[in-house]
Amino acid sequence: MDKLKRDVRAKNIIYNPSAKELRELAKKDEQTTIFGSANYISKVRNRSAKNTYVVYEKGFKKGINQQYIDKEKALKISKEVNEYLKDKELICLDRKMGQNDFVLHCRLYITKEYARIAYMWNNMLFPPEEGREPDLVSIYVPEWPERIIFVHPDERVTYILGTDYFGEAKKSFLRMAMYEAKKRGYLGFHAGSKVLKVKDYNGNVKEVGFILFGLSGTGKTTLTIHDHGLKGDEGVIIRQDDVVVMTETGYCYGTENGFYIKTEGLDESQKVLYDAATKPHAILENVKVYDDGRVDFANTELTSNGRGVILRSDVLNTDQCIDIDRADKIIFITRRNNIVPVVAKLNPEQAAAFFMLGESIETSAGDPTKAGQSKREVGTNPFIMGPEYEEGNRFYEFVKNNPDIECYLLNTGSIGAKEDFKGEKITIGVSTEIMKQIALGNIEWTEDEDWGYLVPRYIENVDLEKYNPRRFYTKEEYRNLIEVLREERINWLKKFTGLKEEILEWIYAKEYV
Repeated sequence: MDKLKRDVRAKNIIYNPSAKELRELAKKDEQTTIFGSANYISKVRNRSAKNTYVVYEKGFKKGINQQYIDKEKALKISKEVNEYLKDKELICLDRKMGQNDFVLHCRLYITKEYARIAYMWNNMLFPPEEGREPDLVSIYVPEWPERIIFVHPDERVTYILGTDYFGEAKKSFLRMAMYEAKKRGYLGFHAGSKVLKVKDYNGNVKEVGFILFGLSGTGKTTLTIHDHGLKGDEGVIIRQDDVVVMTETGYCYGTENGFYIKTEGLDESQKVLYDAATKPHAILENVKVYDDGRVDFANTELTSNGRGVILRSDVLNTDQCIDIDRADKIIFITRRNNIVPVVAKLNPEQAAAFFMLGESIETSAGDPTKAGQSKREVGTNPFIMGPEYEEGNRFYEFVKNNPDIECYLLNTGSIGAKEDFKGEKITIGVSTEIMKQIALGNIEWTEDEDWGYLVPRYIENVDLEKYNPRRFYTKEEYRNLIEVLREERINWLKKFTGLKEEILEWIYAKEYV
């Protein structure tokens, strides 16, 4: 059968223009800010998940939560696209993903009119190695009359058509990279990574590697870049914000040289991100900029999904490395509002279950019409290709075979919500303090009688009684909430028929085990 085209013919192709040249090519679309940076306004202002497909052909194992397009239809569209591009001017931009042993060379073809997207993508990855052919290719035609995105996992090519949202370019390569990782026996995670340097009881500084799972808008970036109040010999090193690749030993490869941040409500109180987002070479997208160049991050009249591309080097507490030697602590960030504890410590079976549950909330970056609603996404990763259960089983094997890797559930929402009460908000200060105490190993734990995971009995500097879910409900109300949540979780996990039984067992009520 024919293959989707990875190389493109055009009337003219501009090969590997510099960042300065790309900005000049995009000048017609630029709003220049008082900081000297560029802001661009797109027509489409969030990812088009409903229009995204994996190309299916015989032999490919399907996942449950993915949409598929037949190879024949994909080929037909790709031929029409390539015929159209013969009369167009294109930009061909090569960049490198990763630094060390996990490196992928990426090539973006995009029509010249949309140089702004190439300019933004240029700042996300590393300079290419000369003479290297691309491992991954994306062909991007924003002006195409039909909005459709399709990716062929094994031919390593993505077509992005009919949308001008930058996130589609960025994620097209990361989606493919995570699939490549899986083929190599690794796991690609939608997760941030950092190192906390803390002093042990003897005054010796130890480095503790963290990876943080979480969908966009749940606090993943905030917790990834936070300094946890650590000073002097202690501190943090920020490595990645979006995608990491973990090996069977717990080593985590980084992927990107930039961060793609949400800017809604950004102000000087969020010093690290604000400082980076107001640099001259930051690139803003769908942020309100007035005629005099003033930037209004609080204004959401364009969208609540305003974004910015910032360089890692402009983020305080980064260094030259994007990898971490070991994921000592794995954090699953959730945002629930009633009975999920502020933090829970998980055994390998529970950790694999929460990997599969991916409990969180929908944000404007995903489906704006459902923003704020509860949702579940395996691995908090909407970019998995192939059977999801395979990733859950592999994650389980990784953590089971590395017993010194500890896994936690961290709630960044509220506790005790009712009809007349939004719940006791879990502050950023509480979440960052919990992470610091996890790094120090200072938390005292006790088993939760309903779920079997460990919940804190004592955390220094945290008022746990304030966040005790049982104090907000009658016994009957609390029991009903437990059973509703248990049923939701069971129904979700049962969809993945290849998932190991031991991952499922813990979720059932004790009388059923």
